[in-house]
Amino acid sequence: MSIHYMIKRSSPTRQHRMRYSVLYLLLSAALTATAQTSEPLVLDSLVNQAETAALAEPAQALTMDAAIRLALERNPNLAAARREIEAADAQILQGSLRPNPEFVYLAEDTRSVSRTSTAQLDVPIEMGGKRGARVDAATRNKSAALSELTARQLQIRASTMAAFFEVVAAQEQTALARDTLVLAMRASDIAGKRVTAGKISPVEEIKARVAEAGVRLSLTQAESELRNARRRLSSFWGNSSPRFTEVVGEIDRMPDLPTREVVQRRLAISPVLERAQQEVERRKSLVTVEQTKAVPDITFTLGMKRREDITRDQVMVGLSIPLPVFNRNQGNLLEALKREDKARDELAATKLTLYGDALQILERISARREETELLQKSLLPGAKWAYEAATIGFENGKFSFLEVLDAQRTYFSAKSQYLTALSALYTAITDLEGLLGGVEGISATSSAKE
Repeated sequence: MSIHYMIKRSSPTRQHRMRYSVLYLLLSAALTATAQTSEPLVLDSLVNQAETAALAEPAQALTMDAAIRLALERNPNLAAARREIEAADAQILQGSLRPNPEFVYLAEDTRSVSRTSTAQLDVPIEMGGKRGARVDAATRNKSAALSELTARQLQIRASTMAAFFEVVAAQEQTALARDTLVLAMRASDIAGKRVTAGKISPVEEIKARVAEAGVRLSLTQAESELRNARRRLSSFWGNSSPRFTEVVGEIDRMPDLPTREVVQRRLAISPVLERAQQEVERRKSLVTVEQTKAVPDITFTLGMKRREDITRDQVMVGLSIPLPVFNRNQGNLLEALKREDKARDELAATKLTLYGDALQILERISARREETELLQKSLLPGAKWAYEAATIGFENGKFSFLEVLDAQRTYFSAKSQYLTALSALYTAITDLEGLLGGVEGISATSSAKE
C-alpha cells in the first residue's frame, strides 16, 4: 500500500506524461528504424562505391592505357596495400618515441602528526640502442609494404591487360559470329530460291535453315561471353556494370618474343624477388630489436621525502638496474634468428621457382606464337578462300549445299581457333609481365590503338 501511494504521489502530471509518451515513441521509432535499416545502409554504401567507380569509367571506347589507369587508381586490393604503408608510417612514429616517466606518491601512516610522505619521479633510460633498432625495424617494415604494393600494382596491371585482351577476343568472336550469321542467312535465301526454281530438293533448304539456327546459337553464346568478359575487366576498378562501349585493340599484331638473356636480367629486379629480399632485411632488423632487449634498461629516480614528526624534507636519488640472471630474452632472440633463416630459405626457393616459372611461360609464349602464326598465314586464309569459292560455286549450281556447309564450318572453326590461340598468347605474355614486372622486347600495351 505504501509503495502504491508513493508512486501515485510522485507520478507526473498529464502534460508531463504526454511529453514522456511522445519521447518514448520517437525513441522507439528511431531504434526500430536503425535496427531495420542497418543492413540496407551497408548495401547503400556498396552501391555508392560502385556508382563512384562507374562515374570514373568513360562511357565511350576504352583503350588499354585507360583501363590500366582505372585499375591502378581504384582497385580495392591496391587501396588495402596503401593502408598498410600508412600503418607502417605510424609504426615508425611509435618506435621513435621514448618511454614515459612515472610519478609515484606514497604516504605512510594515516595520522598527520607522524605521517611520512614521499613523492618521486622515475625516469626510464633505454640502453643498448633499443629506440634506433625499433625505428630501423619499422622502416624495414615500410619498405616491405612498398614492395608489396609494387608487386600488387604489377599483378593488377598484368591481370587488367589479360582481361582487356579477353574482351578484344570476345569482340572478335562476336563479330565473326555475326558475319557468319549473315553468310548463313544468305545461304538459306539462296537455297530457298533454288528450291522454288525446282533446282534442288527441299531437304537442302531445311539443312540450310538448321545451319542458320546453329550459327544463331553460336552468336548468342559469343554475346554472352562478351558480356562476361566486359564485367571481368570493369571489376578491376570496382564496377560491376561496364559503361564503356567497346575496347580498342589491335589483337592481330604479333608481339616480339623475349630472349632468355632478357628474362634472366629481369629476374634479378623482379618485384616478387624484391619482396622476398625485403622480408629477409625486415627479419634481420627484428633480430636486432630482440638483441637490444637483452640489454637491461636503467631507471633513474629523483624525489622528496617529508617526515611530519621532525618537519624535515629529505632528497631522494635512486638508480634501478634489472639483473639479467634468468631472462635474457634468449627465447625471443632465438625465434627471431630462426625466422630470419626461414626468410632466407624462402628467398632461395623464390629464386628457383621464379626462374622455372619464367622459363615455362617463355616456352608457352613460343608455342602459342608458332601456333598463331601457322593459323594466321596458312590455315585461316585457305579456309576463307574455300568457303568463298564454295559459296560462289553453289550460287552457280556447281557445288551442293553440303559442300558449302562444310566449308562454312571449317572457316568458322579456323577463325575461332585463331582467336583462341591469340587470346592464349596474350594471356601468357601478361603472365610473364606480371612475374617479371615488364619485359624488354614485349610491349603488350602497344597493341592498343589510341
